[in-house]
Amino acid sequence: MASGGRPERLAPPEIFYNEDEAKKYTSNMEVSWNSCLFCPHTRMIEIQSQLSERALEILRLPDEPCYILDVGCGSGLSGETVTEQGHYWVGIDISSHMLDVAVDREVEGDLLLGDMGYGIPFKPGTFDGVISISALQWLCNADKKYHHPPKRILKFFTSLYAAVTRGGKAVFQLYPENSSQLELITQQAMKAGWTGGLVVDYPNSTKAKKMFLCLFAGGQPQQLPKGLGEEDAASSRISFTDKREKMKSMRGKNPKTNRDWILAKKERRRRQGKEVRGDSKYTGRKRKDRF
Repeated sequence: MASGGRPERLAPPEIFYNEDEAKKYTSNMEVSWNSCLFCPHTRMIEIQSQLSERALEILRLPDEPCYILDVGCGSGLSGETVTEQGHYWVGIDISSHMLDVAVDREVEGDLLLGDMGYGIPFKPGTFDGVISISALQWLCNADKKYHHPPKRILKFFTSLYAAVTRGGKAVFQLYPENSSQLELITQQAMKAGWTGGLVVDYPNSTKAKKMFLCLFAGGQPQQLPKGLGEEDAASSRISFTDKREKMKSMRGKNPKTNRDWILAKKERRRRQGKEVRGDSKYTGRKRKDRF
């Protein structure tokens, strides 16, 4: 999708999801699938439900009822999926109109009007897990003069980390506009204490490709789930870990001249589509001092 057509480029979320936009959700939910087969908003609702189911699958909740936070809950579509799987949930969204739709639809979750960039206003350890569908990338935009995206993203991840039980997980389905946005989001998540990485479904498909940022809030080390349609799991999952642990393992070495570090950096740049020189026996080799 071109950047000019992205919702987050057209208007701030509380303005874009206005009363008219919210009514589209209401009207299309009242129409049967057979009578609205080619309706774009019906298709959008179907995709939203599928993404929610996939996020919960990646979240890997236990069979017992859990308490889930839905960030950017909108009209409650994701929350309905949570309810269907036997869990309880709270939804937070910046659009009062979308929350009004959720109220009219009598969703079973509790609803809160709020801007996630100001932080998550819940007590420590409140939630067993977190899901978010198509919301996280909105934090990368400065919709007001005093908005500073890196600070807002860090505030969000820091407060969210506190609100989740230790060992809990968060899964964000997102549409980053470019690799810089994705890097900013993951860097701020690491600063806040999260570990985890990116799970990519159908990485070789232009239309079916979906990204899920899977984060872990402390506890025992956990393995990232495998993305759907992966031919090589390692090629489509970008993992990251706590920076302090990385530096601890590098003690006694110069990280910028370590061969493994250089090869890993070159591989990351290749995955980003950047031009990189080929590897050779001279890559990372210590050079003689020049006098």
